[in-house]
Amino acid sequence: MPVDFDFSGETALVTGAGGALGSAVIEAFHEAGADVCGADIVGPDSDDFLADPDPVCHHQADFSAEDQVVETIETVAEENDGLDHLCNVAGTWRGGTPIEETDVDDFDFLFDVNLKTMFLASKHALPHLQDSEGAIVSVSSRSSLEGGEGDGIYRASKAGVRLLTETIAEENRGTVRANAVMPSVIDTPMNREMMPDADHDEWVDPADIAQTVLALCSEATSVTSGAAVPVYGEA
Repeated sequence: MPVDFDFSGETALVTGAGGALGSAVIEAFHEAGADVCGADIVGPDSDDFLADPDPVCHHQADFSAEDQVVETIETVAEENDGLDHLCNVAGTWRGGTPIEETDVDDFDFLFDVNLKTMFLASKHALPHLQDSEGAIVSVSSRSSLEGGEGDGIYRASKAGVRLLTETIAEENRGTVRANAVMPSVIDTPMNREMMPDADHDEWVDPADIAQTVLALCSEATSVTSGAAVPVYGEA
């Protein structure tokens, strides 16, 4: 049964806008009538930018740099008379080595991209979301639920996303809802390139995850906050 959402008159900001999942979230919000703004460290003219640049407004910014986060969020809020939803999609994966062989630069990189961006975006969006009684949805990971070989830093950074989500939910009870989604392997061009022999049919389409993101921003989940929702299907 198809599900329709109506976000007419509402504004959503999506980080990681140029990636497969970010672009899917942007498309879903746009189709639901929202005014959507995307933010990414790369611009629409980059070959790595997968989202359709029209008719969404895009802001090229490094969301691990606080001054750029402040500028972007204030611009979005000013141009759209507020902000209703923040989707922290920006993230990446690195791994393949045990802890004793992991370079500290990889640690810093993963925590910057996966956790610091989520923290800074949430920090500076919250005053606007408190005014609009809006929602935050952040992307954690199924692997954040336990340790594993070779990608412990990634798992730790995504566990941090879950814990900050729970904290934001607790600190804003009755005002701003904050939830996370936990994908496993998402069906993206990059993942297919990295794992060409995997069973891609078991992977989850970014568009399906985007529908869960919209549900968590909608009134359909008005009593849900502080949750980490599995979105890994059969993957």
